[in-house]
Amino acid sequence: MKRYFAIFAALILAWAQPALAQSILRDAETEALFRDMSRPMILAAGLSPRNVQVVLINDDSINAFVVGGQTVYVHSGLIQAADTANQVQGVIAHELGHIADGHVVLADAGYRPAMGISLLSLVLGIAAMAAGAGDAGAGILAAGQQAAMGKALAFTRVQEATADATGAKFLREAGISGKGMIEFFKKLANEEYRYGLQNIDPYAQTHPLSNERVNTLNADLRASPAWNKPLDPELEERFKRVKAKLEGYVAPYARTLVDYPESDQSIYGHYARAYAWHKAGYPDKADAETRALIRARPDDPYFLEIRGQILLEAGHPAEAIAPLKEASELTRYDPLIVTTYGHALIATEDKANYAEAERVLKIAVNKDDDNPFAWYQLGTVYELRGNNAGAMLATAERASLTGDTRTAVSSARAAMAQLPANSPDWVRAQDIVMTGQNELDDKKHDRK
Repeated sequence: MKRYFAIFAALILAWAQPALAQSILRDAETEALFRDMSRPMILAAGLSPRNVQVVLINDDSINAFVVGGQTVYVHSGLIQAADTANQVQGVIAHELGHIADGHVVLADAGYRPAMGISLLSLVLGIAAMAAGAGDAGAGILAAGQQAAMGKALAFTRVQEATADATGAKFLREAGISGKGMIEFFKKLANEEYRYGLQNIDPYAQTHPLSNERVNTLNADLRASPAWNKPLDPELEERFKRVKAKLEGYVAPYARTLVDYPESDQSIYGHYARAYAWHKAGYPDKADAETRALIRARPDDPYFLEIRGQILLEAGHPAEAIAPLKEASELTRYDPLIVTTYGHALIATEDKANYAEAERVLKIAVNKDDDNPFAWYQLGTVYELRGNNAGAMLATAERASLTGDTRTAVSSARAAMAQLPANSPDWVRAQDIVMTGQNELDDKKHDRK
């Protein structure tokens, strides 16, 4: 009985599961691309670009999802599988459809009938077993769980089909061609065929089969005035760069060298191989690739950033400072690049650099307070400069972001003891204490 119920419960939790076991990849160039390529669709959805995020997840499977709020999670495997930025726009449009249609919010109501079937079959099955009809009871359980599963799967398929239609609407209203959406669904259909999924029961799936989705959407997307609109050459160029760099970061270096062999002297080839050589332990080759990038485009902030990052990680922080400083200035102090710059300043272990590190790291957390590494670096430089209260507050901020509630509360209390009462930092520390303590109290209450 527990097994049947667990299977159904796993389906109910499917919306939230993807985010639990995967890590977020943060990169300034990639996040800027996501913002620019999604902005027209976000506006078409009636949402604010300030509130919607597209986040990259380190996972080689071809997937994207939403789990609540206004955040779209895109797997690195999807970026690697896509051929164009327009294809990724089609995926993002679909996920925005889930957000705009309130699917995550409505999931509980949608699953409730299925849960009712599941629980009823559980009660009836137990009753039959208690009366001595073990086989009948097991049959009731199996039939009930199957009916409940079918009800839940039908609900998710309807939501996916609705999100497809809503996403197509957003593409049309944003003036973006839907060819990418169709192309990507065809790519997924080929994957289904490759793995022998073309003969599966369509009623046992969480999504409509990809060929069905193509057939349903094709006429609507082709009717859009934007259907034959040429791809945005700037977005496509930026996408190729991001795709190449991403492969260098996440793929085994041997695979990167197959996809981007040394004979490939394009920007994409140098970009992909730069980090691939670095993580494989070939510093001279990595250095040569970053130099080639900067020779081609001396004022490109992202080429300067990767050179600085590789130098820093190779144990040369003093050499990393100049390219990272220039990259920071060219991007108007992008918080991710500035954090790396601040890290390099600290890593020199030169006291003369600590004031500048503190200055730029404050900029980083003011622009993006959701970056645990930035808070860690700021806490480090505070401690190095004798600002214990600041170090404790930065530690509390970092711990709060990483889910270490006990450390967040204890560090915030230590900061409050050293900060002027009712100052902005004291009030922030108090907020962390109150929020964290409530969370700890709730957990303690749940255990009783």
